[in-house]
Amino acid sequence: MRIPILKANCALLVAAALSMPGTGFAQQSGPANLLPDPAIQNEASQTAETAQQTLPKPQPTTMQEAFPDMVSNPTVQGGLSAEIVPLVQPWTVAQADDLIGIISDIASEGLDPADYDLQALQVALASGPSEELDELASRNFVWLVEDLRDGRTPMDAREQWFVTDPDRDRYRTGDLLSQALESGDISGTLAQLAPTHPDYARLKQALAETTTDAVDRRKLIRANMDRWRWLARDLGKSYLITNVPEYQLRLTVNNQIISSYRTVVGKPGRTATPQLAEVVEGVVFNPTWTVPQSIVVGEGLGEKVLNNPNWAKQKGYKATKGAGGWIGVVQQPGPTNSLGRMKLEMPNRHAIFFHDTPSRHLFANDMRALSHGCIRTERALELAITMAIVGKAATKDEAVEIATSGEYTKVMMQREFPAYITYFTMASDIDGKMTTFKDIYGRDKPVLASLDQPRVRNRSNAIDDEVIVIEDDPRIGG
Repeated sequence: MRIPILKANCALLVAAALSMPGTGFAQQSGPANLLPDPAIQNEASQTAETAQQTLPKPQPTTMQEAFPDMVSNPTVQGGLSAEIVPLVQPWTVAQADDLIGIISDIASEGLDPADYDLQALQVALASGPSEELDELASRNFVWLVEDLRDGRTPMDAREQWFVTDPDRDRYRTGDLLSQALESGDISGTLAQLAPTHPDYARLKQALAETTTDAVDRRKLIRANMDRWRWLARDLGKSYLITNVPEYQLRLTVNNQIISSYRTVVGKPGRTATPQLAEVVEGVVFNPTWTVPQSIVVGEGLGEKVLNNPNWAKQKGYKATKGAGGWIGVVQQPGPTNSLGRMKLEMPNRHAIFFHDTPSRHLFANDMRALSHGCIRTERALELAITMAIVGKAATKDEAVEIATSGEYTKVMMQREFPAYITYFTMASDIDGKMTTFKDIYGRDKPVLASLDQPRVRNRSNAIDDEVIVIEDDPRIGG
């Protein structure tokens, strides 16, 4: 059996990764049950209770008491036991004037100056230092931090978005306010919140080059700039990232594409692929596929496997009968396996992962929204071997031997590897050209609509969209 040869640039990445110690893999007859780690006890509440008992004066008992009303989500300041940083601080005339200049030019970042109290700030500034100026300047600085760090789009407009942005803890609002006023560098403090991925800068440049009369294009650029703010500011040194509407997956190091792969993604509707930020923990070579009961029972596959042993053997299906007439069906490793020859172990509550497919002809299609939610990957065995090597799970020779063994083998990575499933309708394609992609799931509409509405000032960053657990049927579309 011929193994795909890794590309030269990918081989360089592999060689660098091999300098790190430690490999490990285990062959099994089938996938082991993965039990969740024991729940970690929340020590913050105990710390808060201790602090309240020892402090000589009464402490706030609610977040509303602890922080000013004008903060849209004060939890960025930490728990009640943490040091409280005032979100209204004194401003000099020069500092407030700098803030007014930033707001006046904030359209260059895809935000709307009308969302911030520009006229009121200008009036207050004309009267010199005052409590009113301190409150107005502090409040609008906080709003700028929230929008530049977290994104302006409210959560209810982010359809099937399930990414927890760590930047709220890394760049705390009160800390940034103190930093800006102590240094006097208001602009520089806010500038550090900009996403580091090159596409954000490219979109910003595209916005600068787009005339004001091209309203729809400008809104689309702004919407996709904001999508970058929904993610972590820095995605990491090495990661996988896929843009669902583009049908492409990239292996990326230092924001440079090492290798790219065509993908097949979820069909529109309830099996549309959600937007996630997860971690690849291992690689499964020659996977088995445990067939969902909706197929075993609903489509009669269980009875068909039991009643047609020759057909079942040809397809690689094995059936198990249990109490009460229950039937379980597992498709064994082999050329007919619906998951192909590999899948990436990426635990998440949506049951979404990257995998191979025997229906490789589908990668030639222009429209590849065909799956049941999971992401099928072109040249999947090349990707699997590469991930095993860079993840310090196996050497190249070990990975090739495992891949060709035909036996179910899971190799656990010693180095965690972030994976981002994103949804950009304007982005750089794999050739580096800024391109517009078809909005296959209709997710642009609520984001674009939110740009026409006033800024939501009391918004929640809690993710409350419906979690759709995928009962993956990798046969769909193939």
